[in-house]
Amino acid sequence: MFAVKPASKTVVSLSGGMDSTGLLMHLLAQDCEVFGISFNYGQKHILELERLQANIAYLKTQNIHVHHDSIDLSILGKLYSSALTDPDWEIPEGHYEQDNMKQTVVPNRNAIFASIAYGYALSIATKNNEQVSIALGVHSGDHAIYPDCRPKFYEAIHKAFALGNWDSEKVDLYLPYIDGNKHTILKDAEDSIAKVGLDFDTIFKNTNTSYEPDELGRASGKTGADIERIEAFIKLGRKDPVAYQTSWEELTNNNKS
Repeated sequence: MFAVKPASKTVVSLSGGMDSTGLLMHLLAQDCEVFGISFNYGQKHILELERLQANIAYLKTQNIHVHHDSIDLSILGKLYSSALTDPDWEIPEGHYEQDNMKQTVVPNRNAIFASIAYGYALSIATKNNEQVSIALGVHSGDHAIYPDCRPKFYEAIHKAFALGNWDSEKVDLYLPYIDGNKHTILKDAEDSIAKVGLDFDTIFKNTNTSYEPDELGRASGKTGADIERIEAFIKLGRKDPVAYQTSWEELTNNNKS
């Protein structure tokens, strides 16, 4: 039920992380007009939104315009129980496949984000009487720990949105990485960046994947998100341009399969 290609106007949830940034590059390479929305939900790694702004500024220097709005939902950080939002709860370390990574789930987060994105996309669609896509960078690496990243969740929630709105046929859901992983995203981004004529290292230096960057913005290299990112760069054969708290050589040796 997911769209096989994005509409010319596409709403995308932009976190400032690796996945949504790769998706942004994918959409730009397909000449989409991008309407980005970001969420401050009280996440401790708020650095990701600062990095996103740096990328949007870089795109402007390359004459690429992305519509962008940031939504303040920071109250959720106080209301919801998660290691990502509770300042007294330590971020667990290890691979996403480990059971302790469930501590990083933010209850109902993607349902909230998807609902806002749907309303935005439907508003654009009805105003202009045209098809609009919602694009999300969810991938199979998220499926084990995050129930709200699984295909069945998006099938169900998109059906619910369609039942609850007039003109819902004008909005489709585009999930190009749903069966892929972080390497899939990174390789696709590499190709898309080359097509658009941008600098790969600049784009990915302006991202944050780590759940616990230090005061200098350096990634820990120890959280599940860090480890998946490092593995993807190793497989691609590139050095990650973001700063880590230890050397890339040490991270590479620690994460070789």
